[in-house]
Order: sequence, then C-alpha cells, then structure tokens
Amino acid sequence: MLEGLPPHKPTHLMRLVTDEETARRVADIVVETFDPAETAAAAFENEKTLAWEVEVYFSAPPDEASVRELIEAAAGPQAAAAVSFDAIGEKDWVKSSLEGLAPVPAGRFVVHGSHDRGRIAGNAIAIEIEAALAFGTGHHGTTRGCLLMLDSILKRRRPARVLDVGTGTGVLAIAAARALRRPVAAGDIDPVAVEAARENARNNRAGAYVRPVVAKGVDHPLLAAGRPYDLIFANILARPLMRLAPSIASVAAPGADVVLSGLIPRDVPGVLAAYRAQGLTLARRLELEGWATLLVRAGGATPG
Repeated sequence: MLEGLPPHKPTHLMRLVTDEETARRVADIVVETFDPAETAAAAFENEKTLAWEVEVYFSAPPDEASVRELIEAAAGPQAAAAVSFDAIGEKDWVKSSLEGLAPVPAGRFVVHGSHDRGRIAGNAIAIEIEAALAFGTGHHGTTRGCLLMLDSILKRRRPARVLDVGTGTGVLAIAAARALRRPVAAGDIDPVAVEAARENARNNRAGAYVRPVVAKGVDHPLLAAGRPYDLIFANILARPLMRLAPSIASVAAPGADVVLSGLIPRDVPGVLAAYRAQGLTLARRLELEGWATLLVRAGGATPG
C-alpha cells in the first residue's frame, strides 16, 4: 500500500478517495514536492470498497491551504475540495501501514508481513518486512520492479559483488543475499533506515550477509572497498539518481547490471541521459503501478 518514503514519526494524515488516475497524479506530485524524509504518499485500491485512495503522512502539521493548492494544480478543484486532514498517533500509523497488505510475489521472491508468515509457499524466497519500519515493504511498484529485475538477472548469471544504494528496509539486499548466499553491501543516508535494514536482515536469516552502513550514496569506506560491483541497486528518486550517476558508474564493473527505480515515466529520459553520459546503456525497462524500473548496463564484458 505504501508508495513513498515514510517519516519515522508521522503525526498527520491527508486522505482522498477518488479515481485511479487522480490518485496516482496526487501521490506523484506529493513525492516530487515534499521532503521524502518528512512525508510519505500512498496511492492504492481499497480491497473492500474497490475505490482508489490517496494517503499522505506528514511528520509535522502540514499547511493545509498550500497542500490543497498543490492538489488543485495537479488534479483540479474537485480533488482539492475532497481532501481531509487528521492528526494521528504512532499506533495509528502502524495499524494503517499493515492494514490490507497481502503477500507480494515477485518471481521467486515473496515479500510479506509477520501476519502472513503461514501463507507463504515453501519453495519461495520469503522476505518478512513490517511496513511500519521504513520505506520498502514490497507493496510498491518500485520495490517489486527491482525484485523482478533481480529474478530475471539470476536466471542468466550469479553476480559475485552486489551493492544496494539507499537500502531502506533492506528488501533488495536481503533478497540478493538469500538467493546468492553471499555478502551484499548496502548503505542508506538515514540511520533509522539502516538500523531497520540490519534488524530485517537478522530476522530473515541474512544478518551474516547484509550489514548496512550509514552512507550518502556510495561514499563510505566499506562500500568503496567492495568495488567493482557487478550488480547495483538504486531504488531512490529521480533527482538523487541523476546526481549519483557518476559515483555509481565509478564502482560498477565492466558489464555490470545496474537496476534503477523510484521513477515515474516522465523521469526516465533524464535519468537515462545521466547514465548514458557515464557509459551505461538501457537493457530493459519495466513499468508497474505507474512506476518505472530500469536495467542499465555498464560497457564491457558481462562479469561472470
């Protein structure tokens, strides 16, 4: 359900019941406009009512008039008028985050909460993540797109050195570590996300393989020491992806697969241009739930 980067202590919720197109447009404009460390946007279909809803979580009281103006500019006056705002508590956030979240399959992987532990097939690589911890539950087109890309890559080769930039809850790092049974480097600029990723790795029997560090992009001695990487994930947002293009390219092995996500379709040309300038070319594009995931490949022979 979650489709943003959640604040750690949300205090206020904006909600809108609307149609699918409007819901996606509103969620997109919120993600692009607000600080992702302080605001989370979600666009989802309510499984009970079948209506589309938008939820936006704020870590501080929002300027309601400004938010309505933003929504009116993106989706019209009717959507702006239908918005409601409420104060919430931490327990309300946890309940809302988990409500209605079903296991999410992505190739050989399944991401689920503890409440669905008993529903997972024995032959799946199950990754248990609680939505209340941080960004990256699998219930989002970007995370699932990256997992599907990983599943596709694993069908043709077994990467030896893997890096997850902006790891969030660690879903992608854990998935790669569980599938490959080898260490995966991971970092995130947010110390709370790093601690969540460490806990999730331990809970998913990957603690020996995934030991994330607090890092801005790839700027950390432990991340630099593991280069060159032949598989890199960067599931963040368009602007930071473009800024990080030179540094990500600098730690990529010849022929490396680089999976980029956190993009809406209109972001794709700019992101691709940034990576083409570093010698990486598009190998595959996947769109899920209005979000794009790109597989770009570094020049040179594909590593074994």
